Amino acid sequence: MKHGEKRILIIGAAGQIGSDLTQELRRRHGNNKVIASDLKDHNESLKHGPFEILDVLDVVRLTQIVQKYEITEIYHLAAILSATGEKIPVKAWNINMEGLLNVLEVAKNHHVDKIFWPSSIAVFGPTTPMDKTPQATVMEPNTVYGISKQAGERWCEYYVNKYNMDIRSIRYPGLISYATEPGGGTTDYAVDIYHHALKTGHYECYLSEDTALPMMYMPDAIKATLDLMDAPKDDLTVKSSYNVSAISFTPRQIAASIQKFNPEFTISYKSDFRQTLADSWPNSIDDSVARNDWNWQEDFDLDQMSEDMLKHLKEQMN
Repeated sequence: MKHGEKRILIIGAAGQIGSDLTQELRRRHGNNKVIASDLKDHNESLKHGPFEILDVLDVVRLTQIVQKYEITEIYHLAAILSATGEKIPVKAWNINMEGLLNVLEVAKNHHVDKIFWPSSIAVFGPTTPMDKTPQATVMEPNTVYGISKQAGERWCEYYVNKYNMDIRSIRYPGLISYATEPGGGTTDYAVDIYHHALKTGHYECYLSEDTALPMMYMPDAIKATLDLMDAPKDDLTVKSSYNVSAISFTPRQIAASIQKFNPEFTISYKSDFRQTLADSWPNSIDDSVARNDWNWQEDFDLDQMSEDMLKHLKEQMN
C-alpha cells in the first residue's frame, strides 16, 4: 500500500447511514478503497466495490478483514436502534457494546489511524435540560440504546486518552433519508410520514402532535460526519461525541411542511410506547462547540427537506 493511502472499512454499510455514507466515500476515494460490510449482502448499491459479510461480534473475522485490506479507517455503524432495543434489551446491549469494544481493540492492535462511531441524542435522559441541550450536561438515559451509547462515549474517550487513538463521534439527532426504509428508531416517524403522504395520503403518527425532536436530513448527516473526519485532530476539543443539530420540529410542523407540496395530505395521532422514549429526549440541541471546532453548518431546513424527500420518493415509486 502506498504511504498516505486510505483504505476504509464501513461496518453496517447496508443501514440507513451506511448506504449513503458508502456511496459518498466511494465517490471521493474510489470504489476499491472503500470496503463495505454487513450481516447480509442484500443491498445491490454496495456491490460497486469490495463487500464482505461481517458480524461485528466475530472478532476473528473482523481482524481478518482489517489485515486483508490493510484498513486505515473504520466507520463502525452497526447497532440495534432505540425502539427495537426496548424489545430485546440484553441482545441490544451485547451487540452495541461488544461490537464497539471489538472494533476498538482490533483498531488498537492493528494500528488503524482513525475511527468513526456514531452516538445519539438518546444519551440524554429525562433529567437533561430539554431546550438547547448543551454539549456537557446531565446524562441519565433511560433506554437500552441510550445507555449503550453513553457507555460507548466513555469507552471511546478512554481509548483516546489511554492509547492516544483518533476516535471521532457525533450524537446524531433523528435522521431522515429516502434511500433506505425506517430501521427501528423512535424518530423514524419522520421518514415514514413521507412514504405515507405519497402512498395513502394519510399518516397515523405514534407520537403526539407537539413532540419536538432534533432532526437532520441525511445529506447533512453525511456532510457532518465527513467534515468531522476531515478536521485537523488538534482542532477537536471533544474526545467523547459532538452535539450536532440542524432542525427541530414536531409531527404537526412536518405535516404542515408536507401539505405545502401535497395539500391533500392528512395526519392523525395515536401515541404508543415510543412516546415515552421521545419524551425523555431533548427538544433542541446546542451544537455551538461543533460549529466552533470544525465549522459545522447544515444545508437543509424543514421545507427544503420536505421538497427533496417527496421528489426523490416519487422518482423511486415511478
